[in-house]
Amino acid sequence: MPLSEHEQRMLEQMERALYAEDPKFATALEGSGLRTYTRRRVYQAVAGFLVGIALLMAGMVAQQIWISVVGFLVMLGCAVLAVTGWRKAPKPGEHPAAGGSGERGRPRQRRTVMNRIEQRWQRRRDEQGQ
Repeated sequence: MPLSEHEQRMLEQMERALYAEDPKFATALEGSGLRTYTRRRVYQAVAGFLVGIALLMAGMVAQQIWISVVGFLVMLGCAVLAVTGWRKAPKPGEHPAAGGSGERGRPRQRRTVMNRIEQRWQRRRDEQGQ
């Protein structure tokens, strides 16, 4: 069950107060959350990138083009993983919302638009009925 806007605001205020009072304790409470996961993912992508470089060089030394192509593709894939993982990582002290604020705002806007359309439709039906 999702939290209401009021409950979300109160929760965010409590989280900010906790970080302001004791940031070390608040960070410890996070545990191995999204930030740790994305950091690990970035490190794995960097290691994969280095493996790709090694494959690219090995393919050049062995004069096997397909090994070099595989190495390049590994490098490309790992670079994409590292960049996307780095962008998704929350800043220290920032607690990611469950679904993001942008994703939550859009359905609410659609609902209000749909509500307005339904209200207009209802008014037209009422006017025609009278």
